[in-house]
Amino acid sequence: MSRAQQQTRRLLLRGRAGAVTRCRDFTREALADWQWIAAGDGPPGGGPSPVHEQREDDERARRRERVEDVLLMVSEVVANACLHAGGPVELVLRHGADGLLIEVTDDSPDRPVLRPPRDPALPGGHGLMVLDRLSRSWGWRPAAAGKTVWLEVPPPWQPGPAPDPTLR
Repeated sequence: MSRAQQQTRRLLLRGRAGAVTRCRDFTREALADWQWIAAGDGPPGGGPSPVHEQREDDERARRRERVEDVLLMVSEVVANACLHAGGPVELVLRHGADGLLIEVTDDSPDRPVLRPPRDPALPGGHGLMVLDRLSRSWGWRPAAAGKTVWLEVPPPWQPGPAPDPTLR
């Protein structure tokens, strides 16, 4: 992600208690400030014509879906840090014209492992698969005392990843 015109927000964390909720709330507030959530983003309607109204409704729906995808991915990566790494140390959100970079740092040097696909009805083990399917890209890198898991998400005004036909 280009650093030109980039805005960054950091949330320092320690431990697991309430980490997922704090990170979701922090992310939702940032996305609202960065206008991923359209002003007046509420129930559809109120446009001057049915065609114009439908386009506005579609745009609001696309933005809401992308925001919900981002919140789900933040929840998954933070929950993974809680379950496998003693909890997250920091959440960093970097916003630019080409989208959002989400980074979660923890104290464990252990790399995340994407498990082979399995029955979606079985609990657990789906977090990295969610990142793999909903993000533009994701990965990890060593950090000072652990690692940082990162993921990139296109902005709501750009097309996202194509839906996976195997999930239907």
